[in-house]
Amino acid sequence: MVDLKNFSIHADGFTWICGPQDDPEDLCLHGHVTVQIGTAVMEYDGTVSATALYLLKTLTEDKIMSKEDIQMVPCCGHFLIANKDLSQVTILGCDSGLDWSVVHDGGGVRLILPSGEETWVPFGDYKAEVIRFADAVEAFYRSCRPKHLPEDTFARNGYIAFWNEWHRRYAEAASLKG
Repeated sequence: MVDLKNFSIHADGFTWICGPQDDPEDLCLHGHVTVQIGTAVMEYDGTVSATALYLLKTLTEDKIMSKEDIQMVPCCGHFLIANKDLSQVTILGCDSGLDWSVVHDGGGVRLILPSGEETWVPFGDYKAEVIRFADAVEAFYRSCRPKHLPEDTFARNGYIAFWNEWHRRYAEAASLKG
């Protein structure tokens, strides 16, 4: 779907790793993502739950493409690594996915593609698109049965930290101007 804005991101075809049937054991939501940055349109089947969290992070932090960090639309998120107080999570996956940089610049953000192409987006437009995407992902989670928390402490803490960070960043986004 191509939008007339400088940035849009949509996901559909939500699914769990074993298919579209509700799966209370599967913690990571996947889907088909279409991203428009400037005139470039990219599509990828990836982990939309990780994408939404990383987009929420970009409302207050720059995200620079690198091999050390997960992609904006990652193929997978094998490990959710919680910090000590379960307020933040690091997501690790494979090196496949769609990526771009987000750099705060004045009253907006510069979105930089791997090709070097850049597009500037007013912060209010960017924030609205990120919130809309995050809302769609969370609405799908809420439409499903509650997740069964893993018995393994590492996995359980990672999932708890994921949602703790999500909700903290979402609340912070509401207070941001733009």
